[in-house]
Amino acid sequence: MNGFAQAKKIVVKVGTSTLTHGTGLINIRRMERFVKTLADLKNSGRDLILVSSGAIGVGVGKLGLAARPSDTPSKQAAAAVGQCELMYLYDKLFSEYNHPVAQVLLTRDVVELSARKANCVNTFRRLLEMGVIPVVNENDTVAVEEIEFGDNDTLSAMVAVLAGADALVILTDIDGLYEEDPRKNPAAALIPEVEEVTDEILALAGGVGSSRGTGGMVTKLHAAQIACPAGIEMAIVNGSDPEILYDLFEGKAVGTRFCGKRAKA
Repeated sequence: MNGFAQAKKIVVKVGTSTLTHGTGLINIRRMERFVKTLADLKNSGRDLILVSSGAIGVGVGKLGLAARPSDTPSKQAAAAVGQCELMYLYDKLFSEYNHPVAQVLLTRDVVELSARKANCVNTFRRLLEMGVIPVVNENDTVAVEEIEFGDNDTLSAMVAVLAGADALVILTDIDGLYEEDPRKNPAAALIPEVEEVTDEILALAGGVGSSRGTGGMVTKLHAAQIACPAGIEMAIVNGSDPEILYDLFEGKAVGTRFCGKRAKA
């Protein structure tokens, strides 16, 4: 048994590579299963906040672009188109299970300026009290370097801290943290539990993730460095089968778990 079985308030982050096909278009079957699983977890009495990547990736697919743009205006335009599509799908799918959703778009200045941070905390609290599932993303359409999070792994950890979450789950396209890159060495061993993110652990992270996303294992480890000292349990699990979330919240050993240990004052 681990802390996930008792977790009441949960932040789930899903990456672009989990939500889309290699074409960049939405993986409809997986997204439907993902939403159904989250709706069922919500029905079990848990509060849920969803941090969803995918706006730029979905926008690229919807606009028929050959690849993810490299210039900022094109990326922001793709995000504006893709965010509409993402929220339409989440609203449609969650509505089938009678769960309302709310769009929350953030930039880093919101969590760094005390007055705006307090407003953000209060909004999350009230949405959860109303039974709403907040769907959070970086405001890619207006974010520039000075106010961007840079990746949604970092954003999800900051949201978990702001919301006072018990657990953070990052769904990705790999089973967890490995001792070596499993794409290069299929015999690499999965690390089931990490007590502390040390320099040695960070060295295992390797490079960036897929061509459709912005993160990689290193951004997930940085998320653990934000969440775990706040006493938040964190796990990295493979999102190819969304129902793995049932196993995690039943206390079974899946993916890589990072121990939440509140820092001493």
